[in-house]
Amino acid sequence: MAGQEARCSTSCFPAGDQTFWTDVSPLIEAVCRELQVGELIHGENFSLFEAMSALEIMDPKMDAGITTCGFHSLEEAIESNAAPISLSILETIDVMDHLLACEATWHKGHSLAQTVFSCLYLLDVERTSPNPLLHSYCRTVRATCELIRSAVSDSRTHEEEDFFTMAFGLVLKKEGDEKCLSMLNAVEETLSRQLRACKNSVAKKKLTEDFEPLQSDPELEEGYCKAVLCRLRFRKAFYHALTYMGKPQGRGLEMAHKHIRSGLLELEGIRESLIFLSSISGNSCKVEVDDSTTASGQMAVGFDDSINRRLLAPTPPRSIKILNWKMALDYFEKLLEDLDQICLMPLNLSMEEILQFTVDFQKSQPDLVARSRLQLLLVHDGKLFGRDLLSDVICRAINMTQLSNNQEFHKNYLVTQLGRLMLNLLRILCTNTAWQRRKLGKSLQEWGTLFHQLEVACNNQLESNSSSIEGKGLWMMQMMNWTGEQTCWIAARYLLLGFELELYSFSEYCMIYWYLDHVLLTLLQLSQERLTIEKDQQRLALAVDASKKKVKKKRGKEAEKEIHSPGILLQQACSYLGKGLAWMLAALTNDHRFVDRPTIFNTEQEIFIQNFELLQNSRVPEPLSYFQFKQSTMHANFLTQFRQMENCFEEALNVLKELRHCAPKGLKRFEEIRQMEHVAEKNRIALSVILAGKGDSLPRVSFEFSQHPCFPVAVIKRS
Repeated sequence: MAGQEARCSTSCFPAGDQTFWTDVSPLIEAVCRELQVGELIHGENFSLFEAMSALEIMDPKMDAGITTCGFHSLEEAIESNAAPISLSILETIDVMDHLLACEATWHKGHSLAQTVFSCLYLLDVERTSPNPLLHSYCRTVRATCELIRSAVSDSRTHEEEDFFTMAFGLVLKKEGDEKCLSMLNAVEETLSRQLRACKNSVAKKKLTEDFEPLQSDPELEEGYCKAVLCRLRFRKAFYHALTYMGKPQGRGLEMAHKHIRSGLLELEGIRESLIFLSSISGNSCKVEVDDSTTASGQMAVGFDDSINRRLLAPTPPRSIKILNWKMALDYFEKLLEDLDQICLMPLNLSMEEILQFTVDFQKSQPDLVARSRLQLLLVHDGKLFGRDLLSDVICRAINMTQLSNNQEFHKNYLVTQLGRLMLNLLRILCTNTAWQRRKLGKSLQEWGTLFHQLEVACNNQLESNSSSIEGKGLWMMQMMNWTGEQTCWIAARYLLLGFELELYSFSEYCMIYWYLDHVLLTLLQLSQERLTIEKDQQRLALAVDASKKKVKKKRGKEAEKEIHSPGILLQQACSYLGKGLAWMLAALTNDHRFVDRPTIFNTEQEIFIQNFELLQNSRVPEPLSYFQFKQSTMHANFLTQFRQMENCFEEALNVLKELRHCAPKGLKRFEEIRQMEHVAEKNRIALSVILAGKGDSLPRVSFEFSQHPCFPVAVIKRS
């Protein structure tokens, strides 16, 4: 330990005959002068593993953060009366609040041992049985933590996430915890009757005759009853919601939704108790601005963040920071709203709609607990929603439900492979955006390989049945096109996530939108081919039925009318916006409307390869080279491409207006459509302003993502 930190910490360590302290600051300063960037200290017993561990020291989520002051064991804490069972009602509420803050801190990435199980009461719940309120609450907290830990662990999304599933040997599940709600209900019923009596002015005077009051002042009894009840009911609603969401095949979603709405109402009650509790404790509303973890503003009794230090890896003395009371409530409110979105998801969605739902769900930036619950709902026992075989899902996706009883189709190796890739895609889409983008990029090669295998199989089938596409050749052709669509969808998602993660520099925007347009056009082409085959088959079936039943054919526009799915319309709008922005950026660059800032690290060609290497390895969409990019953009300018750029933004507006009629108001899709309309309209206006600039009034243009996270708006400034 160096310098002042060493001198300040000596008092925390137990002194002994062998204790010797020395200041190592000069040594550390000398090492810092000698080491170059990227070098690490290497000793005989200091490997790369130890070096990386040393780099993680003081990272709040990587090092265990033990403190040297505090109790060494639960027995020592009990003997010191650090966790008394006989608590005042205000102290009990403080314990509830601090436990809630600890639970939120655990969800955010710290260990159970230093958050929830820093509560001395949880380390020995049986000891709290003389206090029914505290006992039932602690049991429910422990049971809730086990539900969450199991869900996150089962979803296997925590490997790259800030979440500790390790229990460090602490008891998270014990016999009798399944009865926690019956205990909680009994306490709640008693308090509810007590609250009703408090509201009755006549009964209020005789309160002590029928009930044991929570405290001695009858005037405060009602406020305390409300404060405790809303905390108990929130805890019960949260536990119920998690339990019902864990039921297979989504059978408990409706009940989970009801309990989530109830939990949100109780959270409001907890917020409202702030004024009462802080005024009683004399900390009048300081909780809103300070780091207090309780509504009263007081420190909760019965907690010691160093009690479990022997369970953790040895690290420097430091203590983690628990989320404050307001942040904890905000976290749980956001968590319940995200879980509610999952509960409201229809279970009869097509695969296209499911993929779009997961994308829309991610836009609210849900935390890991909510994303884990979504993944477990979507993927269970290798089936969609735990009930639908992936081969049946593929049948519906390619509109060939007649194959549902075809054993050859279900056992086909390529169908099995496609089902495996679809399950993996759903799991990937439920991870955080950074991990999601990396996994999507790596999965592109697998999708491209499967597309190539289907293409070869289709060609072989066509050669053997050269007269027409039917039977096995038909479903293989449809499955090939659908696989190509999913590959292009993944590629587009991969590129757009780069904007959300702010991975691109301004100089890269042009090539990104240029390649994105190519990806989306390929997707639309494959969709059109698949739909054309479907329509041909439908016409053939209708013709056969008409000849048998003599049904009149529909005439005119009604027969030829095409109804595009919202997904296809959205891809069309993105394609027009991407193309318009690519031409706009290329023209502005060639007309020197930007300040040129060349990078000294990579050439433009190297940047092109880095951005699109994974896409070029996937076979679909057809790989494009840097030479093609330069050939198509090097001669772009405003005079020649103005009408083309303007048409792109106008077409985007037309498609978005059509799409707006398909999307109900209030949904995230509707909001995104409005954002994209603003982007298209503002950029269309900007084109005219830029074109009108002449001579010294030549405008300078910059772009900002003020309307949409992936499509920027041009901002014009006069020189």
